[in-house]
Amino acid sequence: MTDPSERALVPFVSVENMMRLVHEIGLEEMLRRLAGTIEADFLRWESFDKTPRVASHSPLGVIELMPTSDGELYGFKYVNGHPRNTYTGLQTVTAFGLLASVETGYPVLLTEMTLLTALRTAAMSALAGKHLAPPGATTMAMIGNGAQSEFQCRAFQAICGIDTVRLWDKDPAATEKCARNLAGSELTVVPCSSAEEAIEGAQILTTCTADKQYATILSDNMVGPGVHINAIGGDCPGKTELAPGILNRASVFVEYPPQTRVEGEIQQMAEDHPVAELWEVFAGKAPGRRDAAQITLFDSVGFAIEDFSALKVIHDSIAGRAHYQLLDLLADPDDPRDLYGMLNRAK
Repeated sequence: MTDPSERALVPFVSVENMMRLVHEIGLEEMLRRLAGTIEADFLRWESFDKTPRVASHSPLGVIELMPTSDGELYGFKYVNGHPRNTYTGLQTVTAFGLLASVETGYPVLLTEMTLLTALRTAAMSALAGKHLAPPGATTMAMIGNGAQSEFQCRAFQAICGIDTVRLWDKDPAATEKCARNLAGSELTVVPCSSAEEAIEGAQILTTCTADKQYATILSDNMVGPGVHINAIGGDCPGKTELAPGILNRASVFVEYPPQTRVEGEIQQMAEDHPVAELWEVFAGKAPGRRDAAQITLFDSVGFAIEDFSALKVIHDSIAGRAHYQLLDLLADPDDPRDLYGMLNRAK
């Protein structure tokens, strides 16, 4: 039996190699690369196939496929969301993804995306904040201190220049964990005893809770004029974090309306509730923040183009580095019409 041909081998980035890659590049630089690539891809929005993710829901969580293509490359991500997993020592979110050549259909990258999703989610939040948050914002309330919280804090530090984070979670151990992990980041970290305390003096309010339920993490009377809200936790049908009154007062910005109206905070509102698409803001086709009193809201649910961008960043970043393995993933017989013969000769 001969060794696999080069065409049969696909670069695979494991969790271990993803961590090595992030540390070699630097966390802040990786977040900036992700945000920059996402922004560039959103600026060519019309080049992409766009469809809401394919979701399989159960009472315990959701499993999703998120595909897109720009005509040259095709990418997809497999991702789950199971909030109860943490009670048994498992991750709420796990993911992997693939990038392929449209010309041949051959994969060019297979990678873990549990870490990469955390990084790209944070990069996307901070990218939206760069366009929507009050100019000169220095303080962010981080409400919900689970697995995503530190990434959010570091992304807003790297991309928006915040220097203070005010932390709150219903589980004090989560806040202690987040504060401990942010030590040495040069952020001023302020643990708080309530959501109300956390938002005091904050120009950016990030909500990132996991429970799969309609919830009111921020009530209408908690949100004053001029803030930017980065709502991450409401990301599937039946799961929200904000009181409807906030949505009525805020200018709402979304990634892809057909998906966000089903999964985001605006699932609580009428089907024609006004929203602006972020790609249009990036391109200067729609206004972002207009005045100091405006409440801006990024109703974040995650969209496949963001994962496509992240896959491209990793594909480009491993070039010339040793942070991947080659997997014998594709059958590649000498005669492409003789797949059976290849199998038979392997006896």
